[in-house]
Amino acid sequence: MSEWLVLALAMIAVCAVVLVVQVLQQRRIGDDDDPSETPDVIEYMTMMIGVVYAIVLGLAIAGVWEARSAAQDHVRNEAQALHEVHERVRVYPADVRARIRADVDTYVSHVVTTEWHAMRTKGELTDRGTELLDRVRHDVTDYKPRDDFEAQAYQPLLDQVTAADDARNARADAIGATMPGVVWFGLIVGGLVTIGMIFVLQIRRTPRELILAGLFSALFAFLLFLIWDFDAPYSRGVAATADPFLMLFPGAG
Repeated sequence: MSEWLVLALAMIAVCAVVLVVQVLQQRRIGDDDDPSETPDVIEYMTMMIGVVYAIVLGLAIAGVWEARSAAQDHVRNEAQALHEVHERVRVYPADVRARIRADVDTYVSHVVTTEWHAMRTKGELTDRGTELLDRVRHDVTDYKPRDDFEAQAYQPLLDQVTAADDARNARADAIGATMPGVVWFGLIVGGLVTIGMIFVLQIRRTPRELILAGLFSALFAFLLFLIWDFDAPYSRGVAATADPFLMLFPGAG
């Protein structure tokens, strides 16, 4: 089932529950009830609860979006470092250059096809990817420069391999969810409390008020879904992609 279909069903369900509860509640209220008698303190508390919860939601969205952006940066840094290795070995002999470039291409192809699928479905990197990157490292470190020109390129190549390995490790650390369970508990309970305050304000069954109550609850459902969708940077709808690899290595896909 599509995640966006799940979102639509969740928003419809939340709206339906709120509207049904509101209509049933109004049936139990007598005709002589005056909604203007709601104490001012309740209106003030409702406003403050909404403001505090809006701040919490904003911080949560900013946090998961930052984590998603950082995850995409890890992919970009890894792809750029490997691209530098691929290009800088041009100063090496033809056979060494061809071997290093072939191993880099093999690693990138594995990441784009096999490993990316494993990240999305299993939430982990592959052992094969680690072996292929180790092979690239050994190709670079085991070569002994023959002259000063090659020696000048040797250390920058090692630095780029190290940068690729660091980015890969960072990519592995960013696979899982970034929001702790206790935060999700607070977000869900806070949403229920905030929506529940609608009933305290004695909203009538006029179309305008019911529509506003439904839209209010649907907005909360959407924002919580947005946080959940961003929470796993590599495996859900608005996820980090392997585009940096495909841009720098067009034949890897």
